[in-house]
Amino acid sequence: MNANKGKRLLFTALVFALLPVSLWAQDMRERHIKAQQTREELVQKATAEKAAAERAAAESRARILADRTALEKAIADLKAANQALEKEIEGLSGEKERLSLKETELSEKLAQTNSMIDELVGAIRVNAKDLDALISQNLQTAVLGRPRSFLEAIAQEERFPSMDDVRAMAAAWLEQIKISGEVALRKANVTDRRGRETEADILLIGPFTAAYRAGGEIGFCGYSPAGNRLYALSRLPSGRLQRQLARYMDGQSDAVPLDISRGGALRQLTHELRLWEQIPKGGPLVWPILLILGVGLVIIAERVLFLVRQRFDADSLMNTIESLGAASNWHACQQACASHARMPVARVLKAGLLCCDMQREEMENALQEAILKEIPPMERFLSTLGMLAAIAPLLGLLGTVTGMIHTFHVITLHGTGDPRLMSGGISEALVTTMLGLAVAIPLMLAQTLLNRSVDRRIGEMEEKAVALVNLVHKYRSSS
Repeated sequence: MNANKGKRLLFTALVFALLPVSLWAQDMRERHIKAQQTREELVQKATAEKAAAERAAAESRARILADRTALEKAIADLKAANQALEKEIEGLSGEKERLSLKETELSEKLAQTNSMIDELVGAIRVNAKDLDALISQNLQTAVLGRPRSFLEAIAQEERFPSMDDVRAMAAAWLEQIKISGEVALRKANVTDRRGRETEADILLIGPFTAAYRAGGEIGFCGYSPAGNRLYALSRLPSGRLQRQLARYMDGQSDAVPLDISRGGALRQLTHELRLWEQIPKGGPLVWPILLILGVGLVIIAERVLFLVRQRFDADSLMNTIESLGAASNWHACQQACASHARMPVARVLKAGLLCCDMQREEMENALQEAILKEIPPMERFLSTLGMLAAIAPLLGLLGTVTGMIHTFHVITLHGTGDPRLMSGGISEALVTTMLGLAVAIPLMLAQTLLNRSVDRRIGEMEEKAVALVNLVHKYRSSS
């Protein structure tokens, strides 16, 4: 305010200084009066402005003091609130730590619980799969038709297993345990060996074996889980097994054949080839081997028949000769030998009795000649039999070589990617070897037995010849 007043005075002085001196002298008084008035007005105005400024400053100071007091109070309140909040934060931090620890503990318990639940659910699903497989592979299912849709849903993770599902699984397990121990005879449809569906008596022995009786045919059944059907195996069991099954079905026997492999052994027997079914797979060399077998069997039969017909009690004949020789009745001895002229021993002894009046050496020579004469008929075809027994395995070995050549030829053309292409040559190699040995072994055994029988007959003739020589010279010297 004082600055504004000074500026006005300075301005007024400058105005007066610039006015012409003549005007200044003329209007001095008026100007002085006006200036006095103006100065008073300015002073009043300045005083008023000063008072107003002082009032405004006082008001401003009052407001500032009030605002300061309010701010200080607000700051104090804020500090108090801050302290309260800090205390609350400290309390909440402790609560947070406690809750964090509790959360960690609960998380661990939840993880353990989830692990147990997952393990339990996994065990339930595994058991559902096992039960589903057991029901689908059970022979009883083909007749009883057990539903198992809920097991498939659980096993394939289509739904979470509930307690009702667990109870249903437990009931299904108990039912499978029950029917697995049952032996039942029921009427049911079965696909026969000609592919036609027919009604038959079905014998179910737990989950292991199923047998059927349709008309006069009795055999074992196979089971197809895909079609849920029983079908007759392509090959009937042996007559003994058929009779056992028939007696068991009729209640006449307590024993029944059982396949504990659930049809695996029966299917293996179905696909197993018999010897006469394997022979054609041996190629052309099996026919010479079979021809050798036929010729060898004919020779064996002829030799056995010959040796059987030549069986004779030589001891009784020697006793007769000895009793007649004691009376020097050699003619009667010759007649006793002639009555058994079909027997080699009798013929040899007769040849010796015809020379009983000769010297010992001459009689021994005659007996030796008679023995040598009887040997060729006894040994006839035995060397041929030995030759056939030696040729058979050689032909089998030849078949093995040709079969392996065929196999290597197939490998050269087609590689080893498909073993079925090589099975023909391998089968030919093995079948011919097997057949050659199967023919050679009995032929060699038969030849050995026949040779021993012939040697025994020859030894018997030599023994009786020596005994005759001793007997004749004994009674001749005594007479």
